[in-house]
Amino acid sequence: MFYSLIRPALFTIEAERAHALALAALKLLPKGKPPRADGPLATSIAGLTFPNPLGLAAGFDKDAQVPDAALGLGFGFAEVGSITPLPQAGNPRPRLFRLKEDRAVINRMGFNNGGGAAAAQRLKARLLARRGRPGIVGVNVGANKDSPDRIADYAAMARLMAPLAGYLAVNVSSPNTPGLRALQDKGALAALLDAVLAARGADGPPVFLKVAPDLDPADIGDISRIAIDKGLGALIVSNTTISRPPLRSRHREEAGGLSGAPLRDLAQQRLRDFRKATGGAIPLIGVGGIASAEDAWARIRAGASLVQLYSAMVYEGPGIARQITRGLEALMRQGGFGSIAEAVGSE
Repeated sequence: MFYSLIRPALFTIEAERAHALALAALKLLPKGKPPRADGPLATSIAGLTFPNPLGLAAGFDKDAQVPDAALGLGFGFAEVGSITPLPQAGNPRPRLFRLKEDRAVINRMGFNNGGGAAAAQRLKARLLARRGRPGIVGVNVGANKDSPDRIADYAAMARLMAPLAGYLAVNVSSPNTPGLRALQDKGALAALLDAVLAARGADGPPVFLKVAPDLDPADIGDISRIAIDKGLGALIVSNTTISRPPLRSRHREEAGGLSGAPLRDLAQQRLRDFRKATGGAIPLIGVGGIASAEDAWARIRAGASLVQLYSAMVYEGPGIARQITRGLEALMRQGGFGSIAEAVGSE
């Protein structure tokens, strides 16, 4: 309720500046209590137990500044990044746009971040701090725009972050780094994952792969087979879309990746496609257009073991995590399921 009162004023501030203010506020405000690891929504994939299936997607906390504050908002896990080996400024501003009439966001940030060394330092400090131990924090890794060898960049990030991450998320699906999505192609993807898995080491955290929603059926089959063959921990389905469904906002023609409510149906269908292609042999994480407990529940019943959101928090505020998890528990009970795992793929 409080957020709904201040949102009109907040929306008068340029979107990227408002985002920086949100990060600053989370640094200053007292951290809430993270969800119980043994609560009714607890679920396990890839050898990890998540207090609940709702995560904060990559993009909000690019530099690993506030992962514990995010967990304190009620998220079952937080994914930081995307982080690249070297710092980079990203694309020219403005590069982040609210499409208020559509409850959507378009971004063309371009992996702006302070680089791997700075983020690793923060994550090390988190592990050393007594209060920073609980909770799963995934690290989303990317490649520098001007890198002569992007596969080497991903391997370097996997090596650096493996001791610090609950899981590694390999992001080859951002539309805002030219040529990056080509790494989803069959040959390139196999080589990339081999390099990442070798760099991670045998005792490292599970590796997840984040894919685009704008894939051909053949791509979905190839990616599924490679992910299963390489023993990945999960597929994250999906990133932002370069497609443009009918939109009302004056920002509708801006270049970049579209997220939020207009992505929901496409992301839901892509999740079903990957569920069919994998036959349930690898866990799926549903992302894109999730803004309510009903949205999250639909994604779980379509085959997602976990779900993530980010854009919905722009419109609903920081209370959205607890709101959705309360609703999920009610929906799970109403459906007669004893756990989230029982509901996965039950539609």
